[in-house]
Amino acid sequence: MTDAVARIAVTAGEPAGIGPELLVRLAQQAHPARLIAIADPAVLKQAADALGLPLELTDLAAGADASPHRVGHLFVRSVPLFQPMRFGQLDVANAPAVMAMLSAAADGAERGDFDAIVTAPVQKSVLADAGYGFSGHTEFFADRVGRDVVMLLAAGDMRVALATTHLPLRAVPDAIRADRLERTIRILHEDLREKFALPQPRILVLGLNPHAGEGGHLGREEIDVIIPVLQRLRGEGLQLRGPLPADTAFLPRELAQCDAVLAMYHDQGLPVLKHAGFGHAVNITLGLPYIRTSVDHGTALDLAGRGVADPGSLFAATALAIDLAQRRRGSMHA
Repeated sequence: MTDAVARIAVTAGEPAGIGPELLVRLAQQAHPARLIAIADPAVLKQAADALGLPLELTDLAAGADASPHRVGHLFVRSVPLFQPMRFGQLDVANAPAVMAMLSAAADGAERGDFDAIVTAPVQKSVLADAGYGFSGHTEFFADRVGRDVVMLLAAGDMRVALATTHLPLRAVPDAIRADRLERTIRILHEDLREKFALPQPRILVLGLNPHAGEGGHLGREEIDVIIPVLQRLRGEGLQLRGPLPADTAFLPRELAQCDAVLAMYHDQGLPVLKHAGFGHAVNITLGLPYIRTSVDHGTALDLAGRGVADPGSLFAATALAIDLAQRRRGSMHA
């Protein structure tokens, strides 16, 4: 890499949602990196006009991409919509453009054009209506690279990773398999070391069942799957605690002794984290060959175009992406 600053691609997400206007507000801040919007330029201009904010756009295809971020300016990799955008009104005809934004971001990161990707929220329902088998950004990027990945959300010093992601609750126990759980813990351990500079990460692992199974009386997943995996990995030197009951694992005295919590399913760990930091939490996909962060909220169609949506999570996701990208660049040039 010859550029002096990190290059951060930011997708605009669902065009009728709050993503475009949050991106416009992001452009009004100072950043020690180059921001590249993956979006329809007309939508960004429409959002800027609705908010009454200045916005200068430079087409990335023109090659003028050598300078760092300037307040009120964005480089743009253009992905045109198929139909004009109206705030708050979904249009299935624009679903292919939303998917094209994600593909453009992934393509650029895989080529090394971008140091990190930050994603604004998409509307899964409209993508499903268009026939895309899209269960989430995390799964999309995992499929692109053909790797196992781990979803990690962070709010301040609290980090919560997930052993399973977007599954129906009845499918979760069957998905807690020894091989998958071991891969998840290894990915979490390695990325806490490499991305977050924690030489000996301390991971607190939750049980699946109430009271972590109560010695097998409330379920055997802990005895049959989770405990054997933890014992095997502890033998390799990983610092793992658990399985602990989820209802007491998030007490301050427990969190003070760990760098991340591994929850067994989505709604076991994320309600606590979002209560602690909603609107400022960041979603990070671990296990990818590049950095990817995202917001902790949805498209908020009812707020779109009104200028009242909280940009805090996008700001935090971008700041973390920049920090992680600069750390990686520094290690590559050390």
